[in-house]
Amino acid sequence: MGAILKRGAELRGFRISPTDSNYFACLLDPIEDGAGFTLVVEVFAPGGATPPNTHRAAQEAFFVLKGQGRARAGEEWCEIGPGDTLMLQPGTEHVVENTGPGKLYCLTLMAPDEDFAALIRGGTPVELDAEDRAVLAGAR
Repeated sequence: MGAILKRGAELRGFRISPTDSNYFACLLDPIEDGAGFTLVVEVFAPGGATPPNTHRAAQEAFFVLKGQGRARAGEEWCEIGPGDTLMLQPGTEHVVENTGPGKLYCLTLMAPDEDFAALIRGGTPVELDAEDRAVLAGAR
């Protein structure tokens, strides 16, 4: 078959480091699906953020599904909310943080993968809660 179909109820969650305030529901990646990119729903707890990071060769894009946040690319900050897309070029140090009262959900794409999937899947499994499952199923 030339297609892969996954259902939100089948997805598993991972936290890269046990102390991280964000975690990932893996949609497609090179390890499980043979994709040349990694596509996840990234979930940020209230007040949570990514650690500052850069990617050598990959572009990373965030599409906000639900919640409010802000992002830093280099020295510039911008507010982000539902329907906003942010793309980061290789070598750009960046941070995404949740500034809202609830969780922040972003559809996050990393291309090429640059071992992002291995980093995620090598982390700590996370139980996705009812709100996470609802967002993954397309509910708002």
